[in-house]
Amino acid sequence: MENLQLSVSDFVVLTNQTLEYAYPTVSVEGEVAGFKVNQGKYVFFDLKDEGATIGCFMTVWQLRTPIEDGMKVVVTASPKLTQWGKFSLTVRAVRPSGEGALKKSFELLKSKLQQEGLFAPERKRPLPAIPQHIAVVSSTQAAGYADFVKILNDRWGGMTVEVAHVQVQGVGAAEQIVRALTYFNERETLPEVLVIIRGGGSADDLSVFNDEPLVRAVAGSRIPVLTGIGHEIDESLVDLAADMRAATPSNAAQLLVPDRYDYVYRIRHQMDQMHDVFLRQTEDIVSFTTRSMQAIDEKVVQRYTGVTQQLYGLQQTLVQLDPELPLKRGYALVRGDLVVGGALEIETREAIITAEVRTYDEK
Repeated sequence: MENLQLSVSDFVVLTNQTLEYAYPTVSVEGEVAGFKVNQGKYVFFDLKDEGATIGCFMTVWQLRTPIEDGMKVVVTASPKLTQWGKFSLTVRAVRPSGEGALKKSFELLKSKLQQEGLFAPERKRPLPAIPQHIAVVSSTQAAGYADFVKILNDRWGGMTVEVAHVQVQGVGAAEQIVRALTYFNERETLPEVLVIIRGGGSADDLSVFNDEPLVRAVAGSRIPVLTGIGHEIDESLVDLAADMRAATPSNAAQLLVPDRYDYVYRIRHQMDQMHDVFLRQTEDIVSFTTRSMQAIDEKVVQRYTGVTQQLYGLQQTLVQLDPELPLKRGYALVRGDLVVGGALEIETREAIITAEVRTYDEK
């Protein structure tokens, strides 16, 4: 076979074309070493195991979860030969691998975001009592989503539910969820509540919900966010950033709407209580009115008795002043001018007598 003579530049280009054709994307697992960030833009680190070491390069915005030396990670990358003749991996995504690395990455990012106040209780908003317009971000093929929808309809029903179908694990899942959140938050008419649902899974499966841009998108949502991710024991940074966390997808539906039968029972119970209160108030009003009327009646009777007694007294006085009484006792009434020669009229019980004054003596 004839040797192919190439320039250095051509060799680098040909090698990269061959690598791109044979290995467009590879996933490599190893331990991080020599991690550093240059100019706040570029990330460099080595990936090593017991037998070899390979350099890695990526941009800061691609680093969606914190890493540090000694952590075990899986990188998704494209192999490349640089113009300086150094072989490296151009990393597209990196995620912690293994329970220890996942926990370490979780704690690093949790501490960072906690210091920024993203999990502060005063940021939490209440959910609407009975929302009529709900946005859901989930995989529609997941059992957790089916449970959520069934319980939601069984408990209340009649709501408008919009669903954004996304991946909920694996490479690219976090970006899809962020795009769904952005879509709902940029709507002219916002949903009343946004629900993120994911059923149970391993720590590695649920690590997508510890993605920094996703956590920031949840914290910055204009719409109140309810999460129902994994099981009750599972805690993600998205849960901490949300306005309310449910233990499971089913519990998310229970928190979102009341049970219609319990609701009707409570309404009827309240109506019964109101009816009892109304009856007691009515009885109190009737009792008060009766007592008031009795008091008024007593005052009227007292007033009437007093006036009657006064009238009787006046009547007796008038009787005593009746001029007929002296006549009945034999006295006479004399009217006229008391002068000599004057005429007098003398009234007795039996007659009226006219007489002339001849003499009179003054007392």
